[in-house]
Amino acid sequence: MMESLTMLEPLLEGFKTTILFFILTLVGSIPLGLILALIEQKLPKWLGSIIRVYVYLFRGTPLLLQMMFVFFGLPFVGIVLGRFESALFTLIINYAAYFVEIFRGGLNAIPNAQYEALKVLSIDRFTGLRKVILPQLWKIVMPSVGNEVISLIKDTSLIYILGLDELLKTGRTLANQSASLLPFVYVGVIYLVFTGITTFILNKIEQKIED
Repeated sequence: MMESLTMLEPLLEGFKTTILFFILTLVGSIPLGLILALIEQKLPKWLGSIIRVYVYLFRGTPLLLQMMFVFFGLPFVGIVLGRFESALFTLIINYAAYFVEIFRGGLNAIPNAQYEALKVLSIDRFTGLRKVILPQLWKIVMPSVGNEVISLIKDTSLIYILGLDELLKTGRTLANQSASLLPFVYVGVIYLVFTGITTFILNKIEQKIED
């Protein structure tokens, strides 16, 4: 029993790092993905082409490779980021690429007649976006956004490659020290509980949006 309590303390400390990256990544990537999707839809084609290349690159290469490139590669061009900043920056731009695709699909699903009606009614673009387009968009994309949010919970474990003490890395260290699989069991339980709580919250948000 005492051994279990001894293991839980460092695991919960590692979990704090996991939660921090999870929250900060969502706060950064969802607005960025939405903004880029809107830019791609409304602004010149050459700008949209740049965004499509960015999406292709970050959806088409492993997140782990991207983290290594940002931390070890960018210093060669004079950009030096710490381990924390490198991991967070990579997670944000990676997930933003996925959210761009989700929001693009949602925006394309909204009939053009909606935009034409806003023009006819002389409703300015910002007001129309906020009160008419975005409420419809969230209803369309929320299930897909929820799937990405759940994926992010697991992908936060990849920050171990930069030496950050998140939940899984802490569990691996404890398992090596104790020559036991018990830390991994605790890690799995913590992930399952976190995923369950997040799924519950996402379902409530989806129900709220649908009402």
